[in-house]
Amino acid sequence: MKLIFVGPQGSGKGTQAKRIARKFGLCHISTGDLLREVDGELKTEVDKIMSRGDLVSDELIVRILKEKLESDECKSGFILDGFPRNVAQVEELAKITEIDRVVEIAISDEESVRRISGRRGCGKCGAIYNIATAPKPKVEGVCDDCGGELIQRKDDNEEALRERLKVYHEDTESILERYTSVRVDGEQSIEKVFEGVVEVLD
Repeated sequence: MKLIFVGPQGSGKGTQAKRIARKFGLCHISTGDLLREVDGELKTEVDKIMSRGDLVSDELIVRILKEKLESDECKSGFILDGFPRNVAQVEELAKITEIDRVVEIAISDEESVRRISGRRGCGKCGAIYNIATAPKPKVEGVCDDCGGELIQRKDDNEEALRERLKVYHEDTESILERYTSVRVDGEQSIEKVFEGVVEVLD
């Protein structure tokens, strides 16, 4: 099985991608992890780009991805989480692999804004909480783990989120048009969403 998981911020697609990968014995590949795990010559190249604050090019991501897909870990199939994000990346991906299906974890823009604007991170240890959903801190504004202050990321405000959602919808349309896709309602419990994904994949 070769899958792509898409969903707006706050949809829980990363959580579902990890669970589905475990259930079906697939390799879970998130772009962020991929760039952090890279080694050898590619690592030097990625580190240089990121230290300048630049974005890693689609071509370089695809080179790194190709290496990962050819590893033993991905022999039985994979889930791409967070890639491709646009038409250019879809075209680059088509050069190295076929995709069986796209799974869209769908939530409304309102729900996305509610979930993401409730997100708080510990300034000390990096633990993540959510005052709109779960996990909520035991004491408001204080990390359960280390007692550090919980802060909201600057770009997690409603205006910035709505702009990101607009871009997400424009870009995702092109991905859904290119591949066979299935949609699962992401506004249910984590367990129900998981069951819904398993159902469409079985």
